[in-house]
Amino acid sequence: MAGRTSRAARLVARSAVFPRMTLEDVQSIAGPQHLAVLGGVVEGAPDGIGTLLLLGPAEPGFWAHFTAQPEYLDGLADPLDRWSERIIGGIAESMNARAYFPFGGPPWHPFVSWALASGRAHLSPVGLLVHDRAGLMVSYRGAIGFKETLALPDAGPNPCDTCATQPCRSACPVDAFGDDGYDVAACKTDLDQPKNDCMSKGCAVRRACPLSRRHGRLEEQSAFHMRAFK
Repeated sequence: MAGRTSRAARLVARSAVFPRMTLEDVQSIAGPQHLAVLGGVVEGAPDGIGTLLLLGPAEPGFWAHFTAQPEYLDGLADPLDRWSERIIGGIAESMNARAYFPFGGPPWHPFVSWALASGRAHLSPVGLLVHDRAGLMVSYRGAIGFKETLALPDAGPNPCDTCATQPCRSACPVDAFGDDGYDVAACKTDLDQPKNDCMSKGCAVRRACPLSRRHGRLEEQSAFHMRAFK
């Protein structure tokens, strides 16, 4: 009973602070955790959800924040997923919303479809998602669904349309991103070659994107994701 009362009190307090939820309210809560709203979905949101907000690392600074968290320091498996579940789940609860994650399936939530529906992510020339701010380094740690329909800013154009050189097309050392799609096997095989620095610095294709280079992700963070990928 005490636990339920405490939760109800928190929600009442939250509703008093946020009588009508806004995008700025969400960012004010997510920001101290070095999370940013990377897009929002109204059309295409899950049933019963008026607005779905996609959350991902706010750069620069996310990696230093995360590596000081107990999930990273305890030596157990899946530290980033466990941290995401605790933090984003807590944010959702505090705002009387529902949390969604790109892990924990099956079934899997359609984060790629949601990202495209947000209008802030697009398909790049190599088939990977490219974000209007994060470039090919875009990463979604979770999403928060609200019953209300929140006002969202207009989506911008695909940044690849104005990228004159499109260096992502030629950056892969084994040309794993071809006309027939992404050759995962070829990619993973080449990761062990001495000339390949993707394991220590992150995917060469993602790094080649001009937006990615300005995003601020550290090499240590990319190496963490590459180890999980391999």
